Amino acid sequence: MKDLTTVFLLTLILSLSACKDAGNTQSLEFLKDNKAIDASIDSLVNQKSVPFLYARIEGINGEVLYEHSAINTNLYPDLTLDKNTWFRVWSMSKIVTISVAMDLVEDGLLNLDDPVINYIPEFESLQVAVTNDGQNVNDIPWGERNSACPLKLVPMTEVMTIEHLLNHEAGFYYPWTNYSCLDSLQLKSNIFQAKNTDVMVQVLSKFPLVNQPGEAYHYGVNTTVLGIVAERVTGKSLKTLVEERITRPMNIEGLQYKLAETTLLPPRTLGGDSLTKLTANNKNRVLGGSLPLYDQSNILYLGGEGMVATTDGYADFARMLLNKGELNGYRLLDEETIELIASPHTQLDNPWGYNGYNLWVTGDTLRALEIGEGGLWVGGGYEGTYFWIDTKRKFVGLIMTQLFDMRVTPSDAFRGAVYREIWEHED
Repeated sequence: MKDLTTVFLLTLILSLSACKDAGNTQSLEFLKDNKAIDASIDSLVNQKSVPFLYARIEGINGEVLYEHSAINTNLYPDLTLDKNTWFRVWSMSKIVTISVAMDLVEDGLLNLDDPVINYIPEFESLQVAVTNDGQNVNDIPWGERNSACPLKLVPMTEVMTIEHLLNHEAGFYYPWTNYSCLDSLQLKSNIFQAKNTDVMVQVLSKFPLVNQPGEAYHYGVNTTVLGIVAERVTGKSLKTLVEERITRPMNIEGLQYKLAETTLLPPRTLGGDSLTKLTANNKNRVLGGSLPLYDQSNILYLGGEGMVATTDGYADFARMLLNKGELNGYRLLDEETIELIASPHTQLDNPWGYNGYNLWVTGDTLRALEIGEGGLWVGGGYEGTYFWIDTKRKFVGLIMTQLFDMRVTPSDAFRGAVYREIWEHED
């Protein structure tokens, strides 16, 4: 009798949980075919602020709650957008690499306080750039930085750890510091098209850091270095690690490093002058020609910048995070690990939110501006790809385009339109 009672209670709990999930989905039915949200997307394309947009919202179980696309047909007369269109997602690669690394931590292959030189000994003699009077280069006002060149180099005196890579506190940078003597080093190196990982490490070992490890937050190629650590500790490529640990066991299609020659990506466009226009496929205003490669011959897998994804594929990955590390019956990460990834780590006094392990958690400023609300997990990519995770209402949102130097923020417009509808229905 006791066993029967236990079975009954478990069945009741599961049934109530299922009803709760179903209720969440039903409560967001008003998002489907929502004309106000459609208009927020259409207006950005009609104003020629962006070349095209594809937006999608999925519930925790993959149910489509919203979908809409808009295209500037003068630029893209033959373009079709749907859930299976491929995009360059750039920094949306980072949380994928971080998930791989945290899986390795759970397996005991890595520890957060491990010195990076345990896996990349080439970094043992890294130097740190400082001003001639010894100041941290991050502390110099933006407009005064060029006049500080040439910079002085001092030895790296702090131990760089795995957690520093996760937090962007290791000192690596991207070539937009506004110090020409730093930026030119990366731009001339063509680092994102290095022959292989070892060559990339050799190049990086010659660049200075912009701060002592742990001294400051500075967004840079830290996650790419983390991917190299993952490769060296396992003896496998990052591509293989993503396939073996994420996409294959969770049955995710549309999240990878390489594309078949017959698979087309949307052309790159520029929007710095507020009107979109086509640009050469191998050029942009920030990185020059040093862009990631996606062809079958490429063997350099950039953990911070190098992935391509469909909206459907990336939504699946985002739902894994929403579901606390599990998708399609496979658990990638423990719930405690997901909590750690989303916990406050850096930028703790920022009114817009804080950074977890490269997963931004929004603050209440978004609600004041009516473009969202606090507690959302968000991330984005250099060409305008973007996702957010609403852990309260159990859904993920994505909006995708391909545009350098945009002067509008499609993610704010889309997300704001979505939450204005949500608030209206919740009041």
